[in-house]
Amino acid sequence: MKKTVLYLAVFAIALMMTGCYTRIGRIQADPYHYRNRTVHVEGNVVKSVGALFVGGYQIDDGTGKIYVLSDRGGVPRTGARVAVSGSVVNGVQLMGRSFGTAIREHSHRLKGY
Repeated sequence: MKKTVLYLAVFAIALMMTGCYTRIGRIQADPYHYRNRTVHVEGNVVKSVGALFVGGYQIDDGTGKIYVLSDRGGVPRTGARVAVSGSVVNGVQLMGRSFGTAIREHSHRLKGY
């Protein structure tokens, strides 16, 4: 009985943790559904550029890649694993594909450090 309760508790916690983040592939598949909404994504930084207090970086979560625009003073380095919270902003939609979808960062934190 105790093992069953323990397994159910672990399963419930794991389920809650996986539900916290939006998959980048879902955002890319329907960017207008997420437009101006706050999302939480997690992934590895594959590109990063910053100067003074502005910059941007691209993250990949295995389902897709998305650019994150930051004016928070500092961007994570390439290769870092990050969790990002921000609002989805859209570019243009052409032939069913979205070009220019990005996240305007509210905050980010490094994972695994």
